[in-house]
Parts: sequence; C-alpha cells; structure tokens
Amino acid sequence: MQKLPIGIQTFREIIDDNYLYVDKTEQIHRFIESGKYFFLSRPRRFGKSLTLSTIKEIYSGSRDLFKGLWIENQWDWNKIHPVVHIQFNEIGYSTAGLETALHKMLEREAGKHGIVLKETEFDQKFRELLEVLATTKKKVVLLIDEYDKPLIDYLEKEELPIAFGHQKILKSFYSIIKSADPYIELLVITGVSKFSKVSIFSDLNNLDDITLDENAADLVGYTQAELEYFFEPWINYTLEKYTDLSRESLLELIKKWYNGYSWDGQVRVYNPFSILSFFKKRSFEDYWFKTGTPTFLIKKMKEDRYFKLDEMTVNALLFESYSLDNLELRSLLFQTGYLTVKKIDRFRGLYTLDYPNREVEQALNSHLIGSLLHKSPDISATPVVQLETAFVQNEPEQVAVIINDMLKSVPSLLLANQDEHFYHALVHLHFRYLGFFIESEVHTSNGRMDAVVHTPERIFIIEFKIDESAAAALQQITKKDYAARFKTSGKQLVGLGINFNTEKRCVDDWATHSL
Repeated sequence: MQKLPIGIQTFREIIDDNYLYVDKTEQIHRFIESGKYFFLSRPRRFGKSLTLSTIKEIYSGSRDLFKGLWIENQWDWNKIHPVVHIQFNEIGYSTAGLETALHKMLEREAGKHGIVLKETEFDQKFRELLEVLATTKKKVVLLIDEYDKPLIDYLEKEELPIAFGHQKILKSFYSIIKSADPYIELLVITGVSKFSKVSIFSDLNNLDDITLDENAADLVGYTQAELEYFFEPWINYTLEKYTDLSRESLLELIKKWYNGYSWDGQVRVYNPFSILSFFKKRSFEDYWFKTGTPTFLIKKMKEDRYFKLDEMTVNALLFESYSLDNLELRSLLFQTGYLTVKKIDRFRGLYTLDYPNREVEQALNSHLIGSLLHKSPDISATPVVQLETAFVQNEPEQVAVIINDMLKSVPSLLLANQDEHFYHALVHLHFRYLGFFIESEVHTSNGRMDAVVHTPERIFIIEFKIDESAAAALQQITKKDYAARFKTSGKQLVGLGINFNTEKRCVDDWATHSL
C-alpha cells in the first residue's frame, strides 16, 4: 500500500516519495481554466495548501510529476510561468512582526528568481516583484495561502488591536494587485474566513469567490467515489481489524464519522486529515478536532448561550458577515468547519447548516458540556454512557438521577443565576452526544418534541418542563400526539416527562406513561 500523506502539503514530495495522491488535477484544471482571479475559503487542514502546491508545479512545467494523472495529456506543458507562492503560516509574523515578515518574504521570493528589489516599502516591493518578473520572463502566477492567518490568530478580545493592525497592513499589501493586473496570469487566494467584510480586499473587487460555487464543490476533500477507488487497499486492511463488519457496513460507519462536508448542498466530501488518520490508526477518533481545539469558539458559544447548531436555516447574507469587531458566531462556525451546508433553497436564498459528521458533533458537544460543567471534556462521556444504559434497561428514574448528578457537580454559585436555557442546553448537548441513539428536538406537524430515544425494544418520547410539572410535560406529549409517527414501529412507546426546578437547581419531578 502507498504511504498516507498525513500532514504533507507539498505536491512534489507526495509524488517523489510515492505517497498516496487522490487525483484532483481534473478539478484544478477546470477552475484555473475558467477565470483569472480566485478566492477559496475552506476549513483548516482541508487540502488548500496542497491544491496551491499542485498549481505551482503545473505552471512550473513539472510534467514528470503528473505521470498517470488526469492532467498529464490535457495541459500544454510549454505554458510555463514564474510562480510567486506566499504562505502566511511560514513567514514568521508572530515573532518578527507582520510588516518585517512581509519585507523578508518578498526578498526571499525575489532571490529565488535572481531579482534584487530596489523599493523600500513592502507594498511597492510587492508590485516591483510582479512587474520585473512579468517584463523579464512571463506573466506571474500568484498563489497566496492562508491569507487570513495574521487575523484569525488574534481574535480573542484582548488581542483584537493586533488583528486590526494586521488588517491595515494586509490592506496595503493587497491593494497593489488590481493595478498589477497586466503582470498577472493567475491569482488564487485561500483562507479560512470570508474576505468580504474584512475590507482587506476592498480594492480587489474583481475576485471570483468560488467558496460556494458548485464547480468547486469537490476541489478539496475526498468524495465517496474517490475514497472507495483510491483507498481500496486501505479499506481492505481496515476490514482485517473489524472482522465483524461487512465492507458495506464499514464504509457506512466511516461515512457517518468523517464524510458530510458540503458547500453546495449536493456534493459531500471527507476531511482529508481525518480520513488519512483513520486509515493509519484504524480507530474511530476525532482526529481533525484534536489538531485545533476551538477554545475561542467554545468560549464565545458559551458567552452567547448558543448551543443548538443542528438544522439551522440562514440567509445567504450570513456568509458575508465577517468583521473583526462584530464576529457572527454562525458564520464563524461555518467558515471554520464546525458547521456545513446540508441543503440549499436556491429560490429563496436559504441555506440549512448542520454538523458535518459524527466526529465534529461528538467532539464539539463534549467540549461544550465540559465548559458548562466546568470539567475536562473527556469526563463528559461518562454520563452519556450512563444515560444510554438507563434507557436500554428501561430505567427512566435513573435518567433523573444522572441529570441531577451532573448538576451537583456544578458549583452552586455558577448555577445561581441560570435560567431555563442552561438546563435545556445541558440536556440537549448530552442527548446530541449520543448521536445515532437519540434524536433531539424532533419536528412534527404538531410541534417539536424535545427528544426521542430509540432502544431495541422501546421508543421514549421526552418532554422537558421548567418550574412546572412532569404531568404537564406528559399532557403535552398526549395532546400533540407526538407518538403518531412511531405507531408502526412495532416497539413499545413510552412518554417521559421531566421537570427542572430552577430554585432547587435539579430535576424535582418525573413521570412516564404508555402511549
């Protein structure tokens, strides 16, 4: 089997060292032939850097690297252009300062082409580099990777002044690109965040943002077909460990854990880092999440009291709502990869956002639970397992006990000022954590059920009340006939009412009845 290129973002290294390469050259060819100025936003570790590295080798005429790939006989390999490849994660702005780092980076790029820059200001150096390359060689292919890293590294409130300072510097840096149009063959800019509201590119209004373009839906990430074709030996290798699973069952499980990212509501792709890591370890874990735990996002979600992320309907304008001094949480969650597009109503311009897959949902929920309970995220799994056991064994009284045990662990001072939202969020997150076992906030024609629990023998329909009674909860289940949709399941239907007492800070009443 070919080696897995985990963490390798250089196309030449992948090919020269015989790492597995999922052939994306047809998709790359399709988009670089369709225009001149492009912007692509994707979450971290999703293949943006590898895409730019591949484009660099294409325009460098490195035909030998593309032997056997789709583009080998579809490209004019005499079409060679000088490439300026700027990678913001490598220029050292955090230690040297952004302005100094830009000066050094431009001088290094000039040195690669045998050019000595004469200008003294970084923006003019940038223009000089492009102009000299274009006039002495050919038009320049300009590739800018992670353009927004000097901003998103400083989103914490106390660090925002640094981000605003970087914003002004980057605006000056990019302002010369439009006037340098005669010197540019192709421009591709990638990042995590959308650029529209950051005003960095206000002078560069001819950029084609292909983030939500259906033609770029499979440009990065692996489709199901690509997974089954390119990873066939690794799938068979994994089956040797999971001997109790058929090939179809294993693929379905992998799909639920790691597939699901979409930017057009149709094409769904795997996060490359997660799936590569899975095949290496053959273990279902939250690989991508661990590489950058979103401490800032968890903190902001808690501050904004925003915990229900599934089945969220938003207007298209949300994707333009990115500004340093007024971060839109839903937009930020989408851009950073914790939410993705599930479906699009193009007629009304509405997007439905949701968790992309099991990996992200479980990991994010465990961190949110840990934040609410002021505990380590790894501890949050314990009550989840206990809840599952209680339902399987038909012990609804234990559900109340487990929830109360969770609440007891929270310092009383922290609970003193909490309202209905806190209690509902806590239970909702635990139920969502169970994933395939529990549906939370299920919509019906008559309303919305708080939770539905499926066990091999029973279906529990659950309603929560705050400072009312369990009887009131059961009355709502009956009145709205929540059980109607499950009548043909062949399972015993059980209504479970739970009431939270905010003064006592506990579940003080619960009751069940058969439906």
